[in-house]
Amino acid sequence: MGLIDILPKPIKILDVGGSHAYWQSMDFQDNADIHITLLNLQVESVVYANMSSVAGDATDLREFKDRSFDIVFSNSVIEHVGDFENQQLMAKEVIRIGKRYFVQTPNYWFPIEPHFLLPGFQWFPVFLRIWLIRHYDLGWYKRIEDPHQAYELLMHNRLLKKKEFQSLFPKAKLYEEKFLQLTKSFIVYGGWD
Repeated sequence: MGLIDILPKPIKILDVGGSHAYWQSMDFQDNADIHITLLNLQVESVVYANMSSVAGDATDLREFKDRSFDIVFSNSVIEHVGDFENQQLMAKEVIRIGKRYFVQTPNYWFPIEPHFLLPGFQWFPVFLRIWLIRHYDLGWYKRIEDPHQAYELLMHNRLLKKKEFQSLFPKAKLYEEKFLQLTKSFIVYGGWD
């Protein structure tokens, strides 16, 4: 549990884009001292008494009051909300509704693109990436023949560079996750001072 141990109980966590399986793997299921709200585009089924699920948009969390969660957690979601403007909106909402936050995202400069699983894919010109999406199953995605749908998929996978990510969370501390001495992803965390 680490940093969570120092917080007064009960603890309210909002997991933006999360699943009950993740919290089960962390052994947080059925913990009466911790309530986890999963926020996704659609309501997810939950099987544990200390979890609930809501549908929402990470860029507009107006249904939640300022500082309404002890922790806002998000793992590999901010790169899926669209353009940099939408990423800014999500970051502002995370900071607004959370007393503390942890947000993780893959590194744009890591040589293996984590969604399409093709070396250097994120550095190819847009027309080439769309062509590849239209002609091949790539990573987590099946081939998409329609060029407009292929473009939409591409635009909803925008990896962040370190300075961009830091600019979204200017008061946060940054941790770099490494793989073979290369920075695979970034985590920002704030509010623990």
